[in-house]
Amino acid sequence: MLIGHGSFANSSAKFNLSGPDMSAADFNALLTKLPTKQVVFVDTSSSSGPFIEGLSAPGRTIITATRNGAEQFTTLFGGYFVEAFSAEGADADKNKRVSMLEAFKYAKGEVTRAYEREGLLATEHALLDDDGDKEGSADPSNTGNDPKNKDGKVAAVLSLGVAGDDGLPSDPKLRALHVERRDLERRVESLRLLKESMDPAKYSAELEKLVTAIALKTREIRAAEGK
Repeated sequence: MLIGHGSFANSSAKFNLSGPDMSAADFNALLTKLPTKQVVFVDTSSSSGPFIEGLSAPGRTIITATRNGAEQFTTLFGGYFVEAFSAEGADADKNKRVSMLEAFKYAKGEVTRAYEREGLLATEHALLDDDGDKEGSADPSNTGNDPKNKDGKVAAVLSLGVAGDDGLPSDPKLRALHVERRDLERRVESLRLLKESMDPAKYSAELEKLVTAIALKTREIRAAEGK
């Protein structure tokens, strides 16, 4: 999984590193050396779309935060993709495992809601490819029967293990308050990433509203804990 910034120039997408940046071809040379039969490669950076074509192959599930190299703004997808593995709502089939498909769908949905909340046009559109045809699907499913979205059958059965303790209090009232505060904190993170594409006055107003809401929620939590 790549977390960071990507770039696109001269028809080539790259992941930015200290030193020479790495292209899909560079990563492909490394992936071919792995003995495992199934590989999941997730690029959450901007301009990551071309990595689908560059890495797609049988036995590989490739996920990108954008659909092409032109989507060069900082992405929200990565944060929500990671969150999916501890979010109750991500486990759609309730089998206590979050599959790559479920994580993809959860993150994609949260990204859509984040842009809608701020009234902004989305500047990222995630893709998933797991059939080796070098074409990603924006809406993959566990059947893969849609001619326009043929991917998802493999990603639906790949997971990182059984979901464990999420670190939240066992008391129902406290747990609900912590979940509400965590959601507000994630909204602040999303808002900060959208700052460059927002009107400054609107950004400041939204940030102030969220920070105030977090402070009030923290006070509720402390009161419920008797502190």
